[in-house]
Order: sequence, then structure tokens, then C-alpha cells
Amino acid sequence: MLFFRQAASVVLLFGSLTSAARVLVDWDIGYVNLDRDGHSPRRAIGVNGALPIPPVFATKGDTLVIKVRNSLDVSTSIHAHGLFQNGTSYMDGPAMVTQCGIPPGHSFTYEYEADHAGTFWLHGHDHHQNSDGLRTPLIVRERREPHRYDDEYLLSLEDWYQFEFADRLKDTLDPTKSFPPPPSFPYALFNGYPTTPTLKFKPGKTYRIRIVNMSTTEWFQFNLPGHQMRVIEADGEHSRPSAVDGLDMGPGERYSVLVTAHPTDSHNYHYNATLYAGFVPKIEDKNPRYYQGLIEYREGAPIMPTTEPRNFKWVNDVELCALSGNPPLPVDRQIELTIGGSLFTTGQILDVINNITYAQPKIPTLHSALSLSSPLHMNESLYGPQTHAIVLRHLESVELTVNSPNNLPHPMHLHGHAFQIIEYGSLANRSEPVRRFSPECNAPMQRDTIVVPVNSYVKLRFRADNPGVWLFHCHMDIHFGMGMALTFVEAPDVLRQRQQVPDSMLELCRAQGVRTEGNGAGNAGFDLTGLPTPPVRVLRNGPALPPTE
Repeated sequence: MLFFRQAASVVLLFGSLTSAARVLVDWDIGYVNLDRDGHSPRRAIGVNGALPIPPVFATKGDTLVIKVRNSLDVSTSIHAHGLFQNGTSYMDGPAMVTQCGIPPGHSFTYEYEADHAGTFWLHGHDHHQNSDGLRTPLIVRERREPHRYDDEYLLSLEDWYQFEFADRLKDTLDPTKSFPPPPSFPYALFNGYPTTPTLKFKPGKTYRIRIVNMSTTEWFQFNLPGHQMRVIEADGEHSRPSAVDGLDMGPGERYSVLVTAHPTDSHNYHYNATLYAGFVPKIEDKNPRYYQGLIEYREGAPIMPTTEPRNFKWVNDVELCALSGNPPLPVDRQIELTIGGSLFTTGQILDVINNITYAQPKIPTLHSALSLSSPLHMNESLYGPQTHAIVLRHLESVELTVNSPNNLPHPMHLHGHAFQIIEYGSLANRSEPVRRFSPECNAPMQRDTIVVPVNSYVKLRFRADNPGVWLFHCHMDIHFGMGMALTFVEAPDVLRQRQQVPDSMLELCRAQGVRTEGNGAGNAGFDLTGLPTPPVRVLRNGPALPPTE
């Protein structure tokens, strides 16, 4: 059955739905060898000797306690994708951003409050281990749910590749090989398996279906023919119910929809899920790959034939209205970013944001923000030239314009915040109408991951009310690995007054010979000795580069 209730690896301690609990998750992260998709046996990364990893369930206000033992031969870390970590930025997870990775043979316990309800996921954030299986849904339920429904289902969607991510990234970055590498054409997994699960409906009941795209690279489309979906959540943010016929989801995106069952059980129905990449060639049975699942009203009932509505409506996040009713933020500061790829003198094609390709500093950026003396902690250059730090002042309202003047869509994820979606527009054809948030509700939808379409821009707004260091990156892991990332160093002056990295986290660095104080090179003041010289771009304003998978 598709609906996960309490997973076996999760223990509730001292609590109930009416009082805060401690939700204990015990993970021994290690390698497993298995055939997940029925086509490609290979090494993967699992938990407690198995894949898939059971989902984690909590209620708003609970404390999540994730005990991690690293049985890999490289470091690891865990990110709760969508949780803001307000006051606990050191628990956010991305290696060399907020922490040193957990070394092989070592253990570490993440502990933080689930202070935000919604549909999230846990995944590895070191060595791109998300791509090799280290990922699972995280569901945080409201104590008082604003939407009414009778039951709920959870559907996690994954793309699964024949080869490990490290090998795929190595081929992509190898200047002696053709670029891009040949497409890999992954298979789809549903709740961790290659077969689609059954949705069991009872006549007249209303169901919440949570859909999580945990893909490494590819998109999913999802629809339930013969039924109407009403979107009520995107990325942990409630929306006013909005009727749609289908969902189109980039990597990292999540939705919740309400579906009301038909009044009789005379027929069963099919639902559709399509795994696709719009940026690689279409090949029959490879891209896209089509899957069907069963909506079962009664065992053995005939399947109702259905046709698509004449005016099929895909979800459009900018048209959703935030249930909170919060109006668009005023703009104190505008930041413009251009994302894409470029050829460098190393012979590599790397991804860039404002012509900078991201590379990890010598010490976690959060440690620099906390240890650099005032006013040096406000100096962006001291975090390292490829850390691409942008320092934000406390409580300023930021309007972020992200331009993608190339032939690839990019799912961009912001840690530590949900942003308001203000506007989409075309860069290729300025005569095309701009898509803005609905003036009828004047409450722009918020989310934490957004797809910047091909040759387009998006305008986003958020308030810098969460002191910390927050990564902003493409959630196509291959593009993140190629350098499409930057760091927002938010209110470092306030951060050092409110937060202190636990000594257990500093020990992770010391165990690997990594310094815990200083600038991006781990040195004092302006001395950046030890950081590599940034590569030099060859193509400037050159032709569009071919897509990468």
C-alpha cells in the first residue's frame, strides 16, 4: 500500500499528536549492492543495509534526532530539504557550507526542531550521495490541519541511473572526452521500487496525495485521469485550493493535492507518471518513459476509459495563492544572477552563476562567518573567490532575479528560506506576456525550489530573517557538481550573537585536519593562501552550450 504510516526505523519518544515528541531516527549509512530498477545491478548507498530508506514522519514542534553512523569510505552529511533551521543553521547539512562531513567510521547526531509543517525530504549533501540512494521523504504534519481530508498517500519519485554519480561527474568534467557525455536514460522508482503502487479509494472520500520528486536530474509529470486534483501545498507552503489536471515537477519540488473519489465503486482507474528530460533527445521507450498505476475502488472492477480534458491544465506555481495571505514583500535590495555554463582554460565546461563556478572553501563557510572579526565578516571576498558569498543584512527584503539565457531549465533550491514567486518572463522574446502572481489574492505563492525555464528569468523575494549561511544551487546534481551554486552569508553580525557551533560538530573537522576558524582558506585576516586559483573562462557571451544530463 502506498500510504506510509509509522516507519520501522523511526521511534517516537515521550509524545503524542497533542504534545511535542522526540522522533529518533537511527541510520547506519553504508554501501549496498542491488538491482533497484530491474535493469542495472550496481553499488548504491543505503541505510541499515537496505534500500529504499523508510520515510520519516513527525508533527510540527517535534524534535528530530537523526543518529548517523558513517560506514562509507568517504565523508557524508544529511540535509533536511525544506526545513529552515532557524536558530540551528549548523544543522543544515551541506558539507563545507555549514559543517564538515562526517568522516568514515565516525558518528554524529543531528538534532533540531521540526518547526515547519509540510512535505520535505532528507538526503545526502556530501559527494552528491543523494544521487546514489541516500534520500527519503520527510513528512511534518500540522497539529491543526487547515485542509480537510479523510486519508493521505505519499508518493516519492526517483530517477535511477545505471552508473554511480561519481563516475558520471568524472566523465562530464574530463576535458579529454566529448561533451556532453551520451545520455544515460534512467528508470523511474516509485516509493523506492520500479513498480507503481496502488491507490485504494473509497467512494466519496477525499484524499491528500503528497508527491515528492527526489530525482537526481529528471522531471516527472503526474496526473489522475477521471479525477480532479486541487493543489494545497508546494514545498511545505500552504496554498488556497487550486484545481489542476496535472503536475509537472522538477528535481526537488513537492506538491500536495486533494482528490475526491467518485460516489460509486463501479470502476477502477489508472493514474499516469512520466519520467522525462526535455533537454535530451526523445527516444521511444527511453525518453520519456511512461508508467501507469491503479486507482482501485473495488478489486476486479473494470477500468474506466478516460480522455484528457480539452483544455488540460498543468500546475503553474505563480498562479497559486498563498494561504497565509501575505502580500508581496517590499524591496530593499535587488540582486541579479545569471546562470549557465562556460568553457574554461582547463578545457572543462563548468557551470557558473555570474561567471563564477562554485568550489568548496578550506573550512565551512559558517565557521568563517562566526569566527572572522568585525567588520571582516561582512567582507564577501574573505569567504573565498569560488565560495561566491553574498552577504545579506539582517531583515532586509531581497528581490532575486535569476536569468537563464540558455537551452536548459534549472531547478534552483534555496536553503534556509521559502521565497515568494513574483514573476516569470522570457529572455528570448520580450513581447511574450509576463506571468506574475495573481492580483486577485495579492498573496504570492512561496516555495523553496523553482524551475527557471529555458531562456527565461524569474523574480523571487524573501526576507533575510534567518541568520546563517545558506546555499543556493541547481538541484540537478550534475550541475551542482559542475559549479552552479553560491552562498548567502546572512546577517553574520547577528548570527554570532545567537548561535554557536556545537563542539561535536567541530570535532568532525578536527578529525579530518580541517581548521574551524578563519577565512575561506582557514587563515587569519586577508590571507587566502592555500585556496586554488580560480579557473579562467574562455567563452564570454558565447553560443549556448549543449545540454548535460
